[in-house]
Amino acid sequence: MDKNTAAAAFAALSQPTRLDVFRLLIKAGQDGLRAGEISDQLDVRQNTMSANLTVLVQAGLIRNRREGRTIRYYADLDGMRGLLAFLMEDCCGGNPALCKPILDELAC
Repeated sequence: MDKNTAAAAFAALSQPTRLDVFRLLIKAGQDGLRAGEISDQLDVRQNTMSANLTVLVQAGLIRNRREGRTIRYYADLDGMRGLLAFLMEDCCGGNPALCKPILDELAC
């Protein structure tokens, strides 16, 4: 991931509702959630949620799939991995032993 892509991802996550959406979709896992379910769970109007979902899709942090008349959203784990890899790229001056506690914390 390059610096501009990472900056766009951080900008997308800098808004509280979008951060809540991203965390909710991470928690939902591979099943994802329909747009209406996300709005309901976070108590956000659907038109506002739609705009926030669009920002997250454009930042590469979530993806979507149409299911008839609804759209289901998922965390884009490749996008998340890319962002984490960007942050960790030069971690600990090249000494992997120093990074181990951080990586252990990130492991599911």
